[in-house]
Amino acid sequence: MIYETPAEWTDAAHKRVLLFGMSGLGKTRISSILRDGGWFHYSVDYRIGTRYMGEAIADNFKREAMKVPLLRELLLSDSVRIASNITFDNLAPLSTYLGKPGDPAQGGLPIEEYRRRQAQHRDAEIDALLDTPKFVNRALDIYGYKNFVCDTSGSICEVVNPENRVDPVLSVLSRHLALVWIEGSDDHTQALIERFDRAPKPMYYRPEFLLDCWSAYLSETGRMPGAVDPDAFVRWTYARALAHRQPRYAAMAAHWGLKVTADQIAQVNSPADFTALIAEALAKRGSRAA
Repeated sequence: MIYETPAEWTDAAHKRVLLFGMSGLGKTRISSILRDGGWFHYSVDYRIGTRYMGEAIADNFKREAMKVPLLRELLLSDSVRIASNITFDNLAPLSTYLGKPGDPAQGGLPIEEYRRRQAQHRDAEIDALLDTPKFVNRALDIYGYKNFVCDTSGSICEVVNPENRVDPVLSVLSRHLALVWIEGSDDHTQALIERFDRAPKPMYYRPEFLLDCWSAYLSETGRMPGAVDPDAFVRWTYARALAHRQPRYAAMAAHWGLKVTADQIAQVNSPADFTALIAEALAKRGSRAA
């Protein structure tokens, strides 16, 4: 921990935090509040979708556009430009590229192509996380930002090993930032499942977890791979993915950082509120250690 006590954190000239946890529990909301309060906001998903997967995303758009005669003619003559317009608040281009496995007629990808894109995302996420210290320095050196928040992807726990005390990603991050888990309750989890059921979205899974779920789903439904309803599969997988991630998040907090609750985060409305919350979390961590 780069801040061992509440006083070290409160008095620090440079406050640097990394937020992690399930998507939908407030990471981006808090990051936006801090950004509006003069903090530098580094979004891992934005970095993935622009620096590391931007070309693949744009090429996928072009591939689809080439199927339309008018657009094909314009593209071949360099008369139009197709690009992703990804933002901190709109990550749809990245999600669309990641896709869902299943029946192509229902918008699904063949499982091998889906796994290839999953591997691309894993590499991109690791690279984007390892870029964080560079942006800490750039934020201060170029723009003069003393305070820094890293808004991570919900899948950070899938690309690190929190039980490994020399994990190559967590070791780097913990030397530069305080890692803070936003922990959801059972009620939050159920709400996230219900929200996902209404609008299922692509997400990243560990390779072994994905293959286990894919095999189990095919066995349970009797479907052939090319006949799987993509939305049905990701709905079926989502609750399992949340249960799979929860102990990994908990281990990250136990070995590498702090824990706050989603209910506490929901009460934060200013940088001052956030500073007080992290000081409280450090005090609790210190009392447990004692």
